[in-house]
Amino acid sequence: MDFLDRVVKPKTKRAKRFLEKREPKLSENIKNAMLIKGGNANSMVTQVLKDVYALKKPYGVLYKKKNITRPFEDQTSLEFLSKKSNCSLFMFGSHNKRPNNLVIGRMYDYHVLDMIELGIEKFVSLKDIKNSKCPEGTKPMLIFAGYDFDVTEDYRRLKSLLIDFFRGPTVPNIRLAGVEYVLHFTALNGKIYFRSYKLLLKKSGCRTPRIELEEIGPSLDLVLRSTHLAPLASDDLYKLSMKMPKVLKPKKKKNVSHHTFGTTYGRIHMQKQGLSKLQTRKMKGLKK
Repeated sequence: MDFLDRVVKPKTKRAKRFLEKREPKLSENIKNAMLIKGGNANSMVTQVLKDVYALKKPYGVLYKKKNITRPFEDQTSLEFLSKKSNCSLFMFGSHNKRPNNLVIGRMYDYHVLDMIELGIEKFVSLKDIKNSKCPEGTKPMLIFAGYDFDVTEDYRRLKSLLIDFFRGPTVPNIRLAGVEYVLHFTALNGKIYFRSYKLLLKKSGCRTPRIELEEIGPSLDLVLRSTHLAPLASDDLYKLSMKMPKVLKPKKKKNVSHHTFGTTYGRIHMQKQGLSKLQTRKMKGLKK
């Protein structure tokens, strides 16, 4: 048994707070990501990791030193780093027989749940596009376009991974002026096009502003190389990771239905009424 898996009683308040953060919660914590540079990563892969880290701030950890590991063959080092940094998402960059390689994946209970390998075919960095950038920690709006994201199992899992990776904190309300950052993913002809835009609100002469998109980078053309889903995590483990606690499940309301366009209908059950015994207003016209 690993020493991190043992039952540890905290001796200080700081240690107690640290262990409480790792306990299961009804409302999930914001997922942090670790960005790892492989032992043979080139300058392009290194810059991609730096740009993704800039998008993930402050919910990310960038390892600057090279890490000699192979994610598909040895998950032990990834699981150890996950426990050490308390990160449930990871991106690993390398350059070997498969050039300009990215592996994106996630953890469940500090065990690798799924991983997808992507190849970089074209890359434009943040610093190559000379435009004003969004502030650090801005929650992005995610847009997915392409038929494959809803049909192919590998692309469906990739979409789920990308949402987990870039969604940021969960917020109860959104104001129009706060929507200023867009991440757009397009699946077309076996490739994934990743674009980043700054959303500009222009005057339109009416109450609703006119919206323009300004590309700010990074820009990536990716190709899906391989997926490792079933060998690493069984369907039962994946279902367990998606399970919602009973406390958070919405209670079903009886006798309430909804129309296609959102109209709510309610059904009321009443006791039998004797209309013959109903007292009405006494008028001369009602007399026999």
